[in-house]
Amino acid sequence: MKELSQLAAGALLAVVALVGCQPRAEQPAASAAPTPAPILLFDGTGTSPNDVVAVRALLDREKLRYVTADSAALDRLTTQQLGQFDLLIIPGGNFEEMGKALKPATTAAIRAAVQGGVNYLGICAGAFIAGDSPYNGINLTGKRFGFHAESETGVRKTAVRLENGDGTRFKTYWEDGPELSGWGTVLAQYQDDTPAVVQGKVGAGWVVLTGVHLEAPQNWYDGLDAPDAAVTSTAYALELIHAALNGEALPYL
Repeated sequence: MKELSQLAAGALLAVVALVGCQPRAEQPAASAAPTPAPILLFDGTGTSPNDVVAVRALLDREKLRYVTADSAALDRLTTQQLGQFDLLIIPGGNFEEMGKALKPATTAAIRAAVQGGVNYLGICAGAFIAGDSPYNGINLTGKRFGFHAESETGVRKTAVRLENGDGTRFKTYWEDGPELSGWGTVLAQYQDDTPAVVQGKVGAGWVVLTGVHLEAPQNWYDGLDAPDAAVTSTAYALELIHAALNGEALPYL
């Protein structure tokens, strides 16, 4: 995997053709036209390295082609260059640090790219920054999201019970994530009936936001009384990734 941060933004098309998540034998012949990677995964300042690894593991598992970009690389991309991708994923971490490390022109370019047809998946911090965050938010929603009620009790991380749109109830990993009231249709809700996962259109783009870490591997649940939670949770995470990539609505509450 070549990171976009290692290359100049002007070499974007060459970068997206160099995707290390496929075996060498599956790479196109040298004479073939390069095929841009459909997914751009942000791994810059403020992202959780562990969450980036968790997301990459699911993308690799599904053999979905992607490239990564740190904050400096994302700053160099124009709206037109962002438009080469089908999906931008911003994972969990610290949304304040994320926003402060990006130029205002960058969040404006992302907003314009989504309005122009790029889809967006925001996980925890990626959901916070997708709203009207005071820390240079992308503001796809016109709504400023608050922390879920667990934060008010002093809990920083726990296993929460969700119910999704097809009626499935399961535990998943939460760590200082938002509740997403006031925007989109609700795909899954917390036990207190506030929105945990939402979806909706922003211009021509499709946006999926989640306040929980459905992508979390089982070792994240150590000590949280949630045996085998990752099995159901990551299965739902994969549904969200494919839905976001393809701009498809999932069953909602």
